[in-house]
Amino acid sequence: MKTLLIVAVVAVVLILLNAGCAAVRGGYATAPYRVVRTDGKFQLRDYPDLVLVQTPMHGADNSFLRLFHYIGGQNAAQQKISMTTPVYMAKGETNGTMAFVLPATVPLAQAPAPAESGVTLAARPAGRFAVLRFTGGISARHETNALARLQTWATQQSLTVQGNPIYGYFDPPWTPPCFRRNEVMLRLAP
Repeated sequence: MKTLLIVAVVAVVLILLNAGCAAVRGGYATAPYRVVRTDGKFQLRDYPDLVLVQTPMHGADNSFLRLFHYIGGQNAAQQKISMTTPVYMAKGETNGTMAFVLPATVPLAQAPAPAESGVTLAARPAGRFAVLRFTGGISARHETNALARLQTWATQQSLTVQGNPIYGYFDPPWTPPCFRRNEVMLRLAP
C-alpha cells in the first residue's frame, strides 16, 4: 500500500512538472513552420524566411547573454524585443553560432542594430528541413545521437541534405532533461 502511494505521488509530481514546462514553453512565440510530412518522431517542415540575431559561440562563453542583452534593449534603438523559441545553435567544423529568431513583427529592415560587438542580424532563407525532436540536456552525446538518427532517416528517405545541422532548444535551463524539447534540423536541397 505504501509503495502504491509513493508511485502515485511521483506520478502526480511528474505530471505537474511536465505541465509546468509546457506552460513556460507555451508563453513564447515559436518560429513558424508548416509540417509537410510526419514519420514517427521525424518531420519534413517548410520554414519561411526568418530574421535572426546571432553571435559566435566559443566554448562556454556568454553567447546567450549577448543575445539576451540585445532583445532586452541593449541595441541601437534601446528597443525591447520579445523572446521566442527555439534558441538555435548551428555548429560548423571549427565554430558555431547561437541565434534567436526575432518575432514576425520585427522585419529585418526594422530590426534595431546591435550595440554589442559580435552580435549581428541575419536572414535565414526559407526552406524545407528534415527535423527530429529529442529530449535531454544540451550535450554532445545527445546531439550526436539525434543527428545520427536524423541522417540515417534522411538517407532512407532519399533526401539530399545541404549544410550543417542546426539544433533548436526550447526550454529554460531549469527544465528537467526528460521534459525538454530539443530538435535537430537538416536543410534539404530544393
